[in-house]
Amino acid sequence: MTEQVVISEVKEGIAIWKMNRVETRNAISDAGMIDELVSLAEQAQLNSEIRVVILTGNGPAFSSGGNVKKIREEMTESDKTPHELATWYREGIQRIPLAFQKLDVPIIAAVNGPAIGAGCDLTCMCDIRIAAESARFAESFVKLGIIPGDGGSWLLPRAVGLAKAAEMAFTGDPISAQEALACGLVSQVVADDQLMDKALELAARIAVNPPVSVRMAKQLIREGQRTDLETHLQMAAVMQAVSHRTDDHREAMNAIFEKRKGEFKGR
Repeated sequence: MTEQVVISEVKEGIAIWKMNRVETRNAISDAGMIDELVSLAEQAQLNSEIRVVILTGNGPAFSSGGNVKKIREEMTESDKTPHELATWYREGIQRIPLAFQKLDVPIIAAVNGPAIGAGCDLTCMCDIRIAAESARFAESFVKLGIIPGDGGSWLLPRAVGLAKAAEMAFTGDPISAQEALACGLVSQVVADDQLMDKALELAARIAVNPPVSVRMAKQLIREGQRTDLETHLQMAAVMQAVSHRTDDHREAMNAIFEKRKGEFKGR
């Protein structure tokens, strides 16, 4: 039986994606991992039953990012031109941030260990990050004489601010989970053995809400990073108008006045 590259399960509206390449410390630069993460994101976008996603790693690492052995082979054995290498990035690892950006379902990164290079950037592709105490983060491309080819230079400043992103990118030095908390890269740091419990607890708090409203809220937050206020307000007005006409809005209002929990169907 072929080992699953990403172990995926869905329970009570919560999808758990566990990267499962322990031998490479869950490197995401390999074609199989890229294809699987992109496929899962595309499937989740079309699946109204999925209300939130938790992304984590199997084994002691979240993700080592690039497969260093393959990168070295590419340098010593490949005769690709710079143009061909650029295409390789566009048709390879850059598909992940684009797929995650298009996904309206919230993604929680449960960072169970080191998140290095593209692994650090993968956490920034998620909406919320929770770190185990053993987690480490490094924007380490400069240590290999390369740059963040996966979109990290766009993603990281939006997570930690320009100055901290520059410090991490220019030094390549790792930061601890507590340092990540201090600079806003993660929102919680928990004991290693509590990581998935805390991630599931947070996911459940998201999943109980009207799913259409949650998806639209994510769309607005993402679009707000690249639109002016007037455009953003126009989008919000249209989405709010749609929200007011959903069954879930009526159910939410009735539940408040009847002092009970709402039951939301995504309609």
